[in-house]
Amino acid sequence: MSTNGAKSPVKTASRRLFLSAALVGMPAKSEPRIDGRIVDESHLLGHRLRDGGAFAGPKEQIRVPVVIVGSGIAGLSAGWRMDKRGFRDFVILEMEREHGGNSRWGENEISAYPWAAHYLPVPNRKAALVRELCEEFGLLENDGFTERHLCHSPQERLFIHGRWQEGIEPEAGVSREHREQFRRFEARISELAQTGEFTIPVDLGAKPSPLDGISMAEWLRRENLTSPYLHWYVNYACLDDYGAKAADTSAWAGIHYFASREHEERGPLTWPEGNGWLVRNLLKRLGKYARASAMVTSIKREGRLLRVHAGTTEYLARAVIWAAPAFLLRYVFEEAPAARGLVYSPWLTANLTIHRMPRERKSEPAWDNVIFDSPALGYVVATHQSLRSRIDRSVWTYYYALAEGSPAGSRRMLLAKDWNFWKETILRDLERAHPDIRQCVSRIDVMRLGHAMVRPSPGWMFSKERRTLAEWGTDVVLANSDLSGISIFEEAQYRGVLAADRILKRLGKG
Repeated sequence: MSTNGAKSPVKTASRRLFLSAALVGMPAKSEPRIDGRIVDESHLLGHRLRDGGAFAGPKEQIRVPVVIVGSGIAGLSAGWRMDKRGFRDFVILEMEREHGGNSRWGENEISAYPWAAHYLPVPNRKAALVRELCEEFGLLENDGFTERHLCHSPQERLFIHGRWQEGIEPEAGVSREHREQFRRFEARISELAQTGEFTIPVDLGAKPSPLDGISMAEWLRRENLTSPYLHWYVNYACLDDYGAKAADTSAWAGIHYFASREHEERGPLTWPEGNGWLVRNLLKRLGKYARASAMVTSIKREGRLLRVHAGTTEYLARAVIWAAPAFLLRYVFEEAPAARGLVYSPWLTANLTIHRMPRERKSEPAWDNVIFDSPALGYVVATHQSLRSRIDRSVWTYYYALAEGSPAGSRRMLLAKDWNFWKETILRDLERAHPDIRQCVSRIDVMRLGHAMVRPSPGWMFSKERRTLAEWGTDVVLANSDLSGISIFEEAQYRGVLAADRILKRLGKG
């Protein structure tokens, strides 16, 4: 947020957006009908588990050495590692009907589309595990990434001061003084990057730092970087990766966003279904191990075995990799760690079926589209990677991190508001850049993610609590990206692989 006495454009817009959405009723009769629904209801099962509700007893018993709980990127990466090491006696259990976690995807008559994670940054040369996976999937050939998987141009655009500009860093209507602050910010980030401490994965180079004790907004103040345009840009970055405002993000984590990656002119890697493409390919190898709609409701120790109750099946295992969010383990396993200090950001995503493209002048549609004064993060276009010369219909994936107020309060609101409220919220936001959007949309499907990603709050990255969670366990180990404090693909993969190696070593297979 701004530190020079001006009102924050993000906060002001958020208040205006919610007020206007709350006052609307049904659309006018002249407006075309827009269908849709809220697609997720899994929180009902989660709340039942949290509240100690009863679940049906098992009807069958299966012996299997290793149970992996969660089929997001961490869980699938644990299975990927075990399978590659020649250990194939395990099962992957997923509470949802679809695998992938935050990399789930959907599909309609127009295109496949993501429900959350929609790209993979071109991995640094030191990111050995990610590059290994990319090579295996044909993304990396002869030390270069294949053209068809790299994001087509134009990649990004920003709607600011009533028009679109190329790129997300504000330039249109921005004075030379403000632009100079961007250059000073970039120079400072480059200087910090040279320390080698801002690595991916985090554990490969991170060292305890006083930067973790303050917020990213406070760091900007101390650096005398006061431009409201720069503050918006940094705030956007923190919302993008962490679902938190700069004022609620560790300065170390905020700097990591900018300083951890090599500067690549090309990329990122993306597909119509987003990171669902990676999940599809992982499931080609791991599908035989994976079980969907299999929510784990209890883990109990019996001698050297672990009884894992999931749906109508009880698994007798020697080890469990808990790749679901760490805070959930305490609801099913009495020996679980307390998971103190973990904060999760709530998100809303929506897929809009576009039956005709909005009318625009002097702007070419981009893959990633952002509105400057919006509390949301904009939308990505699922059909952007298409090789067709003309696209009349598309699917837009809209992202909204609910970062105003407390995460708990935002989660309550996320669940309390109905589909019509969120439909109107989304349309009124997009109308700023696309006045005719209501004539272009035929359907809006909404997904609510109450605990979408871990939030690197000030003090968390180098806390004793995070270190304890990462090292905890022997025959039950944690493997979610929340152990890293940063929920990105590379960290999820790293945690899954690390957990797999620990369990294989324990079983004498490492």
